Amino acid sequence: MSSSQAAALAGRLDRLPSSRYVWNIILLLSLGGCFEFYDLFFTAYVAPGLIGSGMFTATTVNFFGIAGFASFVAATFAGLFVGTLAFGFVADRFGRRTVFVYSLLWYSVFTAVMAFQNSAIAIDFWRFVAGIGIGIELVTIDTYISELIPRHLRGRAFAFSQTITFCVVPVVAFLAWMLVPMKPLGLDGWRWVVLVGSLGAIVVWWLRLGIPESPRWLIQHGRVAEAEAIVSRIEAAVTAEMGKQLPAPTPVPEEQTSPGKWSEMWLPAYRGRTILLSIYNLLQTVGYYGFQTWVPTLLIAKGVEVTKSLEYSFIIAIANPIGPLLGMLIADKMERKWQIVIAALAIAGFGLLFSLPSSVVLVVLFGVLITLSNNWLSFAFHAYQPELFPTRVRARAVGFVYSWSRFSVIFSSFIIAFFLGHFGVSGVFAFIALCMVAVAFIIGAFGPRTRNLALEEISKAA
Repeated sequence: MSSSQAAALAGRLDRLPSSRYVWNIILLLSLGGCFEFYDLFFTAYVAPGLIGSGMFTATTVNFFGIAGFASFVAATFAGLFVGTLAFGFVADRFGRRTVFVYSLLWYSVFTAVMAFQNSAIAIDFWRFVAGIGIGIELVTIDTYISELIPRHLRGRAFAFSQTITFCVVPVVAFLAWMLVPMKPLGLDGWRWVVLVGSLGAIVVWWLRLGIPESPRWLIQHGRVAEAEAIVSRIEAAVTAEMGKQLPAPTPVPEEQTSPGKWSEMWLPAYRGRTILLSIYNLLQTVGYYGFQTWVPTLLIAKGVEVTKSLEYSFIIAIANPIGPLLGMLIADKMERKWQIVIAALAIAGFGLLFSLPSSVVLVVLFGVLITLSNNWLSFAFHAYQPELFPTRVRARAVGFVYSWSRFSVIFSSFIIAFFLGHFGVSGVFAFIALCMVAVAFIIGAFGPRTRNLALEEISKAA
């Protein structure tokens, strides 16, 4: 297929107006993300149960102690690291839709296996294996949304997607609040929290079978008739819904249509972006997961009892869907890089305020503000990363740069445990603030602009 034909199909996708059909596609993709987020966030909320069972401890005597809860966090993100780094390429090779579906099945099976383990090392091992599936899913969802959604809706699409996915965070927080202190049917409450996510993911797997393959991916692999059929079907559905003809196709620069190689992200055109996003991802998760994964434990460290810690964590978690929902108002009106900068600085500031001795009301308030800032950062950079690479290497490039965020959490979880044990909550948030200021600097100074530009145009500008 010629690059001009590929550009024509991409232009037809980019001219699509906002419609119920387009938003329904985003909704279906987001349902898969719900269990990605359920998995990531139950890490924090099952912590009191894992520690209370005696299988894990809150801090460790040795820096890399297996018995510490930090090892559970590290196992989670070690799996995510392997999934994103070693298997990010599979969505480029086998298709967005295929990988999107089967990676969730992987997660469901091995998460269920983990729920019935009875030792720290066994739980960590199966948590690592399940994390590989979620790592692949993370890369595929971001790639999928960026390629299917018109340029003028990309920011709002990611904000809406994360509104849906973050709705699951208060759900898992509520389940943990209710179940972790109990043993329904003789089974530890934390095991029930884990199993709910595993079983629910299987249900969503059936719902997602109707999502179309990415036409941009099909074009790159020479499957012209399939790409044309999907684009035509989408156009027909949107035309019928709108009751009028679609606008003229949006002009899109031509993009190379040959299969991509891993080495392409290191060519002069993309090397700077690869290095920039790798450093960014090493730092950003310190702020994001440094709070979200440890919030109940941090509250306990501030003197809040376990049951109240889970209750306050639930209240803070309710704010999760609100952040990206509010973000939809500015997602496509403000340059993506500056959204990341402002959100990072807000996390640093509110984190330092959270660490200060204060009333319960202020602790919860600053916890909510950190959560809102975290979610703004999240949907902004999830939209930003896949925009910076061409279709032929998008999944493997996003997988590579994103893998460093997973690598970072493996070690930052032990660092946070160290700071918590030696310097308290204030020490934890001083470390987080330093990392978030660095994030704001590198993106503000070196990040390219992407707002309302075609993916092919951003790629050509590299």
